[in-house]
Order: sequence, then structure tokens, then C-alpha cells
Amino acid sequence: MRLHRLELTAFGPFAGTQRVDFDELSAAGLFLLHGPTGAGKTSVLDAVCYALYGQVPGARPANRLRSDHATSGTATEVVLELTLGERRLEITRRPEQARAKKRGTGTTVDKAVTLLREHIGGAWQGVSKSHQEIGEEVRQLVGMSCEQFCQVVLLPQGEFATFLRAGAVERAALLGRLFDTRRFKAVEQWLRDRRNEADRRLAAGDDGLRELAARMRQAAGYGDAEPGPGADLGSERDLDAGVLTDAALARCDARERHAIARTAVRLSEDAHRAAAEAATAARELAALQRRHREALDHASAAASQRPVRTAVRGRLDRARRALTVDPALGLHDKAAAQYDEALAAERVAAAELAAAGELLAGPVDASSAEPDAELPRAGGSDAFPAQRGGAAPVRPGGPGESGSGVDRVGAGATRGSSGTSGRTSAADEGLRSESVRHGGGVGEQRPGGTLGAQGAPAGARLSVEVMTRRVGQLREELGGLAGAGEAEARLEEIGRRREVLAREERADEGAVREAQAWLERWAGERGGLQARVETAAEAAARAEGLAGRVEAARVRRDAASERDRLARESALAEEAAREARDRAAEAREAWQDAREARIAGIAAELADGLVDGEPCRVCGAQEHPAPARPEAGSRVTSADEDAANAAYERRRSAYAAAGEATARLRAALDAADAAAGAAPYAELAAAYAESAAEHAAAVRAAGDLAEARRALARAEEERDRRTAQREEALSRTAARTSRREELDEQHRRLTAELAKARAGHATVRARHARLSARIAVLDRAVDAARERADGERRLAEAQSAVAEAAAAAGFGSPAEAASALLAPAELARTERDVAAWQREEAAIEAALAAPEPAAAAALPAADPERAQRIADEAHRRLRAASSAESAAATRCRELDRLTGIATARVRELAPARAEFDRLKRLADLAAGNSAENRYRMELETYVLAARLEQVAAAAGVRLQRMSAGRYTLAHSDARAGNRAKSGLGLMVVDAWTGTERDTATLSGGETFFASLALALGLADVVTDEAGGMRLDTLFIDEGFGSLDEQTLDEVLDVLDGLRERDRAVGIVSHVADLRHRIPVQLRVVKDRDGSSVRLRTTAS
Repeated sequence: MRLHRLELTAFGPFAGTQRVDFDELSAAGLFLLHGPTGAGKTSVLDAVCYALYGQVPGARPANRLRSDHATSGTATEVVLELTLGERRLEITRRPEQARAKKRGTGTTVDKAVTLLREHIGGAWQGVSKSHQEIGEEVRQLVGMSCEQFCQVVLLPQGEFATFLRAGAVERAALLGRLFDTRRFKAVEQWLRDRRNEADRRLAAGDDGLRELAARMRQAAGYGDAEPGPGADLGSERDLDAGVLTDAALARCDARERHAIARTAVRLSEDAHRAAAEAATAARELAALQRRHREALDHASAAASQRPVRTAVRGRLDRARRALTVDPALGLHDKAAAQYDEALAAERVAAAELAAAGELLAGPVDASSAEPDAELPRAGGSDAFPAQRGGAAPVRPGGPGESGSGVDRVGAGATRGSSGTSGRTSAADEGLRSESVRHGGGVGEQRPGGTLGAQGAPAGARLSVEVMTRRVGQLREELGGLAGAGEAEARLEEIGRRREVLAREERADEGAVREAQAWLERWAGERGGLQARVETAAEAAARAEGLAGRVEAARVRRDAASERDRLARESALAEEAAREARDRAAEAREAWQDAREARIAGIAAELADGLVDGEPCRVCGAQEHPAPARPEAGSRVTSADEDAANAAYERRRSAYAAAGEATARLRAALDAADAAAGAAPYAELAAAYAESAAEHAAAVRAAGDLAEARRALARAEEERDRRTAQREEALSRTAARTSRREELDEQHRRLTAELAKARAGHATVRARHARLSARIAVLDRAVDAARERADGERRLAEAQSAVAEAAAAAGFGSPAEAASALLAPAELARTERDVAAWQREEAAIEAALAAPEPAAAAALPAADPERAQRIADEAHRRLRAASSAESAAATRCRELDRLTGIATARVRELAPARAEFDRLKRLADLAAGNSAENRYRMELETYVLAARLEQVAAAAGVRLQRMSAGRYTLAHSDARAGNRAKSGLGLMVVDAWTGTERDTATLSGGETFFASLALALGLADVVTDEAGGMRLDTLFIDEGFGSLDEQTLDEVLDVLDGLRERDRAVGIVSHVADLRHRIPVQLRVVKDRDGSSVRLRTTAS
């Protein structure tokens, strides 16, 4: 923290405004604040403290800050500029103060004002106007309370000398305020509260134990006068053992009663068991006799259904055997479908071959016009067999479709297509003859179109070998066309380049003619352009001379216009400012009147909040016999006062804004008047118009100069361009002739080469496309022929597998196996019916074979109703005995439960008792009442002792230097007598005598520098605790007059050492010798009209 500037107005003894430049005072590091007694030296320090915290140190009242020397129109104000951390701040405070009313007689009171500004970006910016916000901001930045600041930064007169001689209680009070150890006092109170709370919880637990004892007496069934648990629980310390002992006795008594009740229950259970067994035997006999009759009836019904069931079982057996053949039948169906697809694909390929034969009718190459004699062709789908041996059977679809499988497997071999042989084309015959010539690819035609022994279907087949060889030939021809295609593209490129050369030749001839014509016209045009340039140049020189005159005339005319406008606006603004001033004065008077009226009626306002039975906020009485009442029509509330104040603030702001606007208009009017002079606006406007017209005429005449020069330059550039263009065109024409002759020769040569490669086609690309189409058709035909052959092989294998599976299952043919198949739903239903019949027949046989029902049928009929009545009577007697036993058992369980609760409560209370003992021990230890606390120190005192030890260590270093190595301070924690506080002792160690003695034995001078060392040490410790805020400005108040010259030098050396790292130290003293030792001084001068300050530096 570093102070920069302090301004005091009407504060303390200072009547006017006094300014203190701490930057200039701090330049030397050590400065003196001196003046006669009562001049106001301490008031300077009070002003610093008031600016920061809004209060002054010591016993000075805050309402006596205003100077008695000040005039009534001067407001009390303190402005402090300082740096806190990295922030440069300005704090302005004005206390609440009375002043004379502006209208009328009497005084009014201005509220306290606090302003905080921060220097950011080279300018001051407002931060806050709230007292609370600014106070909190300062406390956070400084890190100390007002009292800590006064002790650490201001180092007040004599307080630390008193501290050296004070007792432990006084030292504890001062240290507690500085280090804010209230939290440790709060810990002591917290421990006491916890101890009392634990005591209350323990008492509540004991009450619960007594309540449990009463409940156990009730559960055991004891009367009020009958002895039992809870009758005598003993003392508080024996409560746990007494409750548990009585509970054990009650449980023993209840168990004896329960044992008697159990014996009665056992006897009743025996009688009830015998009666129940007799009733059960009667019911069982009746049931066996009924079962024997029902078994005879079921056996008769099953005998009548035997023929039908035998037939169904046979059908189920055949269906299960047919299931083993079903997978082979499925494979056969799949192979037949695949063969049909391959056969259809082969027919499509044959049709494509026929169409390709038409396309390939032309010659293959330029050297041979032979047609494609070896290309296999087919006349259509009739060239392929439309049937196959053993057509695929379909799966049975339901219960009524079992016969369809026979038709599909047996008669499928006779399906085929007849009447197709007559539609065989010549191409088909050629294909067959070609196939025979190359090894035979066409199967033997069999009657009916059935599958032969080799598995080949009837009809002709495409030859894979012939088609593969033909594909190879066509691919060779296609490869030979690669070079011809490049030559054809080159020929086209040459043609395009010849056309380009012709266009360029025509263009160059036209350019030469156009350039020659333009150059012939150039000589006549050049003279006219040169004359135009000279005329415009003369006009430009004349316009330049007139421009200065026109601008000066315009400036004076505009200034006159602005002068006249500002004069009118200034008059209006002054009138508005006068009206705003009057309105602000009226609003202020209204606010002051409202405030005075509210103060006069404050008693009535306080009376509104009185409630019978509640204390008055003024006198504290709870009875209010005659509360004040407002006068009719004169009641002014706080809201009325705030509204009047807000109206005043708005009008005051409006008046300030009007004044600022008037000042701005006056300044602008003075500037405009100086620029325009005394001439009227009309005269200046006419002079400007005349000059402007003359200048405009010259400018218009000179405006063509640049365009004339550009026109002449463009014409000369065009002449040069036309000349170069003509020469370039002539050069290109000469070079183009040889290039055209070379392209003509290449065109003739390539045309002759491509005639052979085209072989009668329009282009090489057309012949290439024709050959590619032939190859694609032949590739598809080869793939189709191979797939059809694979289908024939798979179909033959499937037919063989289905025949073997049918024989293995015991069927004469696949058709018989297919007819035995059942649909899945029908098969499942049949299996369920047969299984049910088997279970039914087995149950009938078992029932008839059982000996008990047969023996029971031979006995007399049973009477179960009479036996049940006897058993019910025995059961009633058993319930009565059981109820008695249950009540006894419930009593035992309830006592066990309550005993368990009591035991648990005792266990639960054990930690509570231990917690109470521990808290009591801690509370006594923190309060200093425990025998374990041998120093009898409270917790707060213990913390303060640690802080005092730190202060003594820091102060001892400086005291040793001030006393030339003789004295140091030491902390003492020796136990004090007469029940006084221990741990806050201070001793001075005398190095010359080697003894320790009390600080009260020091002399006056020794006490001063010891207290000074103590104050500096305390400043260091408090600063560290506050977060290490750097204190760049310190003040030391009085005490130097008690030192001899040598000791004063040593003390000043120590203080001079505080200046390290740019720290400033101010000494407040009357000692005359200090005025010669310290060159930088702030003198406070006392006068009848009020004090003032004078700054003296080294330079002055």
C-alpha cells in the first residue's frame, strides 16, 4: 500500500483545502511531520484513516470531523489517492454535515457521501458510490480492519508503551482486536454448547430406559402393587444394571407360564390327532371305492374305440418313415429348378447368337471378305430341349395332397415339348454339323425327349470349343486396331490445325489493312490535339490563383453562419440553465422540508411499529399506553423523503448538464467570432459567391487539360501499337506458309494408311465397336452352355439319391414315399392323439391292477361325515389350548424384544456417555478449568500467546539494534498466580547483565524504543497474517524526545532501514533535533483562522 495524495477540506483544525503530496514526501524515504501542539499533525493521519474506513482512530467522535474554523458554505471532504496492490484508487468521503438552507432560514443536513474511482487506461473511472461496497472493497484490498490499520500503519502515541507495562488481561484485549481471535473464543463456546447438548441427550436416553422398564411390567402382566421389573431402579449410575436385571427376572417368570401352556397343548394335540386320523381313514375309504367304479367305466369306453386307433397308428408309422426320404426329395426339387434356369439361359444365348450372326455378316478385315462361316448360330429356343428326364416333384402342401407327389415323380419324366423340330433353321443345321466336325457337342435325340443314359437332353447343343476359338480370333483383330485408332485421332487433329491456320491468315490480312488506314489518318489529327492541350493549360494556371481567395471567403462565410447560430443557441441555453437552477433549488428546498417534517414526525413513525407485549425500540417498555399520533395532513414517510431526494438529484443533474452545455456553446461561439470577424453574414456570403463564380469559370476551362493530355498520349500510344501490329502480322504470315505445307503432307499420308484399317467401315472406332459386340455375345453363350451341362449332372445325381432313400425307408418307389408324407400340422396332431390314447390305456390298466381300490370295493360303504364331526370337536378344544399357549409365547417374545431394546439402548448410551465425558474434558481444557491445562490458559489466550511470541521475535531484532546490542524481547509463558492469565508475559533480556526482567522496569527512553520495536514487529506479523499486503507508507507518532543523541541515531538508523525496497516512513514528533536530521518535512502551521500545511523538501 502506497499513499500518493491527500486533500482535506474543512476537516479537523483545517478550515480550507489542504493538499499533501505523499509522492514528493516519500521520495527521500524518511520524512518528518511536525508542528506545535494542537496544530493538527494527528489530524492528517486521522484523515487517511477516515478516507479508508470512514472512521477515525482513538476516542475522537465521528460527528466532530468538521472544522469549527470552516465557513458555512464550505463542505467537509477528504480525498485520498493511493495504490493498493496493482490498483491505483481515489477515495472521496464527505461526512453527514449541516449547512444553511439556500432558501429561507435555518439549516439542513447533507447525507454522507462516499465515492471510489480507479485509474484505468490513463483516465479515472467511477467504481462505486455505496458506503458498504466501498468499505468492503477497501477491507479486502488492505487485508486489515480499521483498528489493525491504526496499530500497524499509524503506530499511535504511547499505546505500545502502555502495552509493555500492561497485565495479561489488557494485553489479551489489545491482541484479540488486532488478530481477530474471536473464532477461537467461538470454539470455546462451541465446546461448551456441545457438552451441554451431550448432557441433554444422555438424560433423554435415561428417560427412555425408565419408560422401557414400565413397558416390561405391563408386558409381564404385573399389577401396580405386585413386585416386578421397574419397581425399584436404584440411582442414576445403577440405572443400566437395574433395568437389565429386572428384565431377566420377568423373562424367567414368563417362560415358566409358557411351559405349562405347552403341556396342555400337547394333550389336546394327541386327542385331535386321533380324531383327525379316523376322519381321514373314512374319507380315503370312500375315495378308493369311487376310483374303482370310475376305472370300470373308462375300460368299457376304450374297448369300443380300438379299431379306429389301430388304423391311425399305422398311418403315423408310414409318415415317420417317409420323413427320412423328405430331404432327398427336396434336393431333387432344387436340382430340377436350377436345370430349368440354366436351360432357359442357354436358349437366350442362342437367340443372341442368331442376332449377332446378322450383325457379323460383313467382312472381318480389309484383306478378307469371307463371312463368319464358323460362328455357331441357333434359330431360336426350339434348338434346345424343353424337357428333362425325371421332372422335380413339389413338396406336399397339406393333408389332401399326398397323391400329387406320385404324379410329379412318376409322370414328370414324360413332360416335354413336341412339334419344335420342324422350326429348326439353317443356322441350327450349320451349328450341328460344325459341332459334329469338332468332336460332337450335340446330344443324341431320344424319343419323347427323355434324359438318355449319359444324362444329355434331346436337341442340339452349342459347341463351347468352337465359340472359344472364334472369340480368340476376334480379340486378335481387335488388338490390331490400337495403332489405327491413334492414327485416326492424329488425322483429326491435323485437320483442326489446318482450319486454325486458315483463320489466322485471314485475320492477319485484315489487321494489316486496318493498321495502314489508321496511320494514314494520324498526321491530320495530331495538330488538333496539341492545340487543345495548350488552351487548357492556360486556364488551369488562372484557376490555381483564384482557389486561395475562394477558400478564404468560404471559411469566413461559414464562420459567420456558425457565429450567428451559436449566439442564438447560447442565449437559449443560458435561459434553460437559469430555469434548471431554479427548479433544482426548489427541489432541494422541498426535499429539506420533507426531511425536517419526517424528523419532526419520527415519533409517530416509530409508534406505528409498536406491538403490545413487545419492547419498544426506544425505551424498551413492553406497555405502550399513549403512542404518538401524526398530525392530520402532516404525515411524511421515509418513502416521501426518498421521493423528494430523488426529484432533487434529477433536477440537480439536469442543472449540471445545462451548465456544461452552456459552457460548451460559449467556447464554440468565441472561436466562431474570432474566425468570422465583425462583418455581417450577408456581406461575406456575397463576396464568397463572386469569387466562387470566377473560380468556377476558370476551373471549367481548365478541366479539359488532363483529358486533352490523355487524348494526345492515347493517340501516340495507338500510333505505336498500330505500327507494331502491322509488322507482327506481316511476320506471322511469312512463318505460316511453311507450317501449312507440312500439315498438308501429313494429312495425305495418314489418309492412305487408314483406308485399309477401316475395312469398309466409316471409322476405325466403328469397326472396333462391331468386333467388341461380337466378343460379348460369344462370351455369354459360352457361360450359358457350361452352366446347362452342370445342371444336367446335378439333376441326375439328385434322381439317384431320392431312389436310394425311398428304398432304404421301405418304400417301393419315391412316389410311394411322397404319398405317405403328412403335413407338419397333421403329423403333430396325430402324434398328440396317439400319445393321449397310450396314456389313457396305461392309466386304466394301472387303476384296475391296483389292489387298494379292489379291496376297498369289498368293504361296507364308509361314513366320512360322522367321523369329521368328531374331529371338529377335538380341533375346537385344541384351539383353546393353543390360544392360551400363544398368549404365553407372545408375552415371552415381547419381554425378549423389550429386553433386546433395553440392551441396545444401554449399548447406544455407552458412546453417548463416553462422548459426554470427552466433550466435558475438552470444554474444561479449552476454558482453562481442567487440571490437564497446567498453564490454565483459555484457547483464545493460547493462540494470542503464539502471536505474541512471533511479535516478540520480530521486535527483538530491531530492539537489539536500537539498544546497541544490549536488549532483546522474549516471550514468557510462565504460569501466573492468583488465577491470572498465563502465556502473555513479555521479558526484556539484558545482554550486559545476562538477566531477564519485566518490561515495566525499563526507563522512559528505553521504554520508547522498546515500544517502537514492538510496534514494528507487530506491524510485520499483522501484515503477514493479512495476506502479505506490502505496506509502503508507515507513520510513527511521538516519543523521540526521551532519547539521547546516540540512541536517537540508532533508532533513526533502524527507521532508515525500513526504507529498503522503496518504503516511506513518516515521523510525527515535536523534537527540534529531528528537523535538522530529516530534510524532508511536512510542517503543520497553527493560526486563528485554522491550520495549514507546508511542504519542505531537499531542493527547497
